Amino acid sequence: MALSALDMFSIGIGPSSSHTVGPMRAARAFAAGLDPQQLQRVARVKAELFGSLGATGVGHHSDTAVILGLAGHDPVTVDTEAAPALIEAIRADKTLCLGGRKAIAFDPAKDVVLHRRRSLPGHPNAMTFTAWDADGIELASDTLYSVGGGFIVHAEALDAKLTTEQDAVHDFTSGADLLAICAANGISIAEVMRENELGWRSESEVNGALLHIWEVMQQCVENGCARTERTLPGGLMVTRRAPALRDKLRRAEQEADASGTVDPLWAMEWVNLYALAVNEENASGGRIVTAPTNGAAGIIPAVLHYYTRFVPGATDEKVIEFLLTAAAIGILIKTNASISGAEVGCQGEVGSACAMAAAGLCAVLGGTPEQVENAAEVALEHNLGLTCDPVGGLVQIPCIERNAIASVKAINAARLALHGNGEHSVSLDQAIETMRATGADMKSKYKETARGGLALTLAQC
Repeated sequence: MALSALDMFSIGIGPSSSHTVGPMRAARAFAAGLDPQQLQRVARVKAELFGSLGATGVGHHSDTAVILGLAGHDPVTVDTEAAPALIEAIRADKTLCLGGRKAIAFDPAKDVVLHRRRSLPGHPNAMTFTAWDADGIELASDTLYSVGGGFIVHAEALDAKLTTEQDAVHDFTSGADLLAICAANGISIAEVMRENELGWRSESEVNGALLHIWEVMQQCVENGCARTERTLPGGLMVTRRAPALRDKLRRAEQEADASGTVDPLWAMEWVNLYALAVNEENASGGRIVTAPTNGAAGIIPAVLHYYTRFVPGATDEKVIEFLLTAAAIGILIKTNASISGAEVGCQGEVGSACAMAAAGLCAVLGGTPEQVENAAEVALEHNLGLTCDPVGGLVQIPCIERNAIASVKAINAARLALHGNGEHSVSLDQAIETMRATGADMKSKYKETARGGLALTLAQC
């Protein structure tokens, strides 16, 4: 079993990959899995969300995501502008078109249950879906887990956490494996990933899909900068900063052109903007790229924007190299630890994205495989122990700023690695294992439950 780069970068909607995208996919899969005979008899469907999904489901839109999924909508294609009206119509009419195929009575207040203090074994993000006929006879039931990055699995696949059963040209399960493959074949980490991808799809498909991911990332930044609402939704009244910041930076740019003076930290200002724009758009439920999660979705786009804007020689081929390299690091972390904030805290989300971005940037700046591995380790090492403590259960405080800080940290990690020769005391594999162990030791209140840390500093809305 092997993961593709396209598993690590998927298109969905905000505000959370594990709490919004995953539940929508799970609900849609349950509805689609009903055979015609079952569907004909269905009179009622119930969705139950447990653990972190139940605790922070309202703030993460898990409840509305499940409704959209049961109605047959997919996070890749759902109309994010029309979705609120669809939800309101279902609530008002108390009717849902199950899987887009059959209208049934459905009352979201009763048929979507968030268990705020109950968990199921195996993983904090559990969902159970059940369908009955008019006589109350159970027709189907299924339990699924949202394990981060929009991945959904059944209980038997929890240990593997993989969604694609496919052989790879280069099979690697550790950073040491990856470096050995590079050395034995005289190729880069991106080339290892590319050869794997070409074993599953054509070169044009690989390039087209990755460049489309980049296009969506760019559009997400633009959308985040173009919003006119003064505050983010959700009740915390967090002020949007990206639109005003872009205007300010553009004015400063014009003034600098006229005066000939340049702020030495000019690039960092734009990196902050890119990250803020993406994560404010994510918090608004907009179209997003999980990279590798929604909560950390601003980091890789911000660093990639930094590269394409401020580093001469950026090309589409280099963008693809960046994404392939970053994906390899994400696969290692997902395989050997977790990218789920509900499982290991924000070190698994922001830490993973920071490591991925550092590796991608180091690669396109000419780093060797050893330097790339070093960059990823440095970035991950300095996110160890990071808690996931969203205020009000919303991906706003501290999540949005956390992405901006980690974006700058990723750039620094790449540059530090390029000053060395790739030799370092702690390996990426050791850092990943430390992250996994730290997450296991972390109390559940610090793992996306909004019951500890900064989540307690403001009254929940």
